[in-house]
Amino acid sequence: MQQSLSGKAKTRPLTPANVTVGRRRWSERGYALLFLGPSLALLAVFIFWPMLKTLYMSFFLTDKFGHITVFNGLGNYRSLLQDASYWASLGATLSYVAVVAVLTIVLGLILAVAAQQQLKGIGFFKTLFSSTMGISVSVAAIFWLFAFNPSVGVFAQLSQALHLPEINWLADPHFALLAIIITTVWMNLGFTFLILFGALQQVPRSLYDAADVAGVAKRTQFLKVTLPMISPTLFFVTTVTLIDAFKSFGLIDLMTAGGPSNATNLLVYRVYQDAFLNGSYAQASTESVVLTLLIAVVTLVQFKLFGKRVTY
Repeated sequence: MQQSLSGKAKTRPLTPANVTVGRRRWSERGYALLFLGPSLALLAVFIFWPMLKTLYMSFFLTDKFGHITVFNGLGNYRSLLQDASYWASLGATLSYVAVVAVLTIVLGLILAVAAQQQLKGIGFFKTLFSSTMGISVSVAAIFWLFAFNPSVGVFAQLSQALHLPEINWLADPHFALLAIIITTVWMNLGFTFLILFGALQQVPRSLYDAADVAGVAKRTQFLKVTLPMISPTLFFVTTVTLIDAFKSFGLIDLMTAGGPSNATNLLVYRVYQDAFLNGSYAQASTESVVLTLLIAVVTLVQFKLFGKRVTY
């Protein structure tokens, strides 16, 4: 009996084939770690750890140096939801994101369709449409600060020529957010145009030829042929544009600094103000967590509503 049990307990000897397979698996894992290791390390240091630290700090109170002092539980979140100025920033952010996303996608699509036309000098306009991709945020801010200048700006000159009321765009709470929207759309238009133009180039010409033979109107071709064929790219561009709009910071900081009267104090700029200007790191951490959740919810809703309409 003991001999039979001991016989069953013996493992099968390793064959050369098993050894080769095992070594190959370890080799593949080693190569995977070799290539992914640096990226994972950078993500862990600069993304995952700050996210966890921010979430942790949102449950505490901190001093002006960012040191944790007292556990506050959900107190930071309750005080944030009771803050009227925060709700104003949230409303301004949602309005800003919606208008920027719609204008960027619509104008980018119009320019991409126009660039497909076989017109004289269209190559120059393609370069002009995509030129904003090579302009930094600081340069764009300086350019638009001059454009919106109430004395010598192009908008002031245009208002004088048309005998319209003069508007101090960046100092008027009713127009400051609109000025930032115009600047942001102008900055993002180059990327959107290039991506959509590339997608339009991939649509088979035979589909349009068949539609022309069938007598289908150009408008119907655009709705029934063009949009379904570029829907994956359109979905990608919409997602990227929405997320980037939520994270807009540079233009606001350089052009309005959240003013006037907090009209352009969007959520991401409010985080910067509370953390680095007011020294309220716990409050800023709470706002960062809420902003992250808001972006995640908007992205998830977009996937649920429009993901099924994408044609692959």
